[in-house]
Amino acid sequence: MKIPFLDLKAGYLELQPEIDAAIKRVLNSGWYILGSEVEAFEAEFANYCEANYCVGVANGLDALHLSLLALGVKPGDEVIVPSNTYIATWLAVSQCGAIPVPVEPDPLTYNVDPTRIEAAITDRTKVILPVHLYGQPADMDPILAIAKKHDLRVLEDSAQAHGARYKDKRIGAHGDIVAWSFYPGKNLGAYGDGGAITTNDAELADRINVLRNYGSRVKYVNDVLGFNSRLDPLQAAALRVKLKVLDEWNARRSNIAECYSDELKNIGLLLPLIPEWAKPVWHLYVVQHPQRDNLQKQLGEADIGTLIHYPIPPHLQAAYAKLGFGKGDLPIAERIHQNVLSLPIGPHLTTNHLKSAIEATKVALRA
Repeated sequence: MKIPFLDLKAGYLELQPEIDAAIKRVLNSGWYILGSEVEAFEAEFANYCEANYCVGVANGLDALHLSLLALGVKPGDEVIVPSNTYIATWLAVSQCGAIPVPVEPDPLTYNVDPTRIEAAITDRTKVILPVHLYGQPADMDPILAIAKKHDLRVLEDSAQAHGARYKDKRIGAHGDIVAWSFYPGKNLGAYGDGGAITTNDAELADRINVLRNYGSRVKYVNDVLGFNSRLDPLQAAALRVKLKVLDEWNARRSNIAECYSDELKNIGLLLPLIPEWAKPVWHLYVVQHPQRDNLQKQLGEADIGTLIHYPIPPHLQAAYAKLGFGKGDLPIAERIHQNVLSLPIGPHLTTNHLKSAIEATKVALRA
């Protein structure tokens, strides 16, 4: 019985009548760029995120890049980023001509350690960019306090945390602006690329609106040097359908995570730690093991799909060789990337598949 890491087709099949009707509605409308479908999704997602504004863009990387530009980040500026994250967080900074300044994570939550941020601040720092990694909120209150003390802006990378809560408030507007990805594998995923920003700041929302559309508010009148980065109305229509079931699907993920945590404790794995103030949405269920590669090999031989998020930290990628980091410079992130393994999780992982994944993991660790 082959168990996929994530079954995307099953999600479509569950919602097929609604998804097909939504796509047909857009096709019949004759309006295929922005328009009412995108506007409706923006309003609904803003409301869901407990934010005042939402602006749809083409993908999650654009959401980060345009947010940094809207915050005034320029070449030569510095942006504080986690050392433990997907490289897109860093790439958005580099696309602005700015410099990513990595800060190590809390080794138990995987998110940036707020106690380490202040030491990384210089007179060139403009933005702090925490990531809500694996679907678990970063500790925002101390981050916001540091930003206020040093007159910095805060951009949240929430590509993996649709629906997560920090101290009972939905992720969506704790910082100045929040960037989202709707890549198909996300908790709220499209059928292709898509992204958005949410914010309570009307001026920032307006800047993103202009930047995403060639720098224009009025057709053929271009106020600034802009980009072509607009959420597709076909994707917006599908996302509107999926948004209605997001909390239910997140609850399914939470039940799977709870089962993993109950069944896999005390067998040699480092399991996820959830702070009392966090309500994660379990985009990923990530464990650590010192023999990670061997464990993944054995699970693969048992037809259990796993992934590594992520095998190489950004500072050791060839793309960032010019920053001059070497092996051992960011040891916490490096150790995490050497040891982490993501087990199968998703709203359509069946009970039998879950039991098989758990049993196969136990067998592999006993071998």
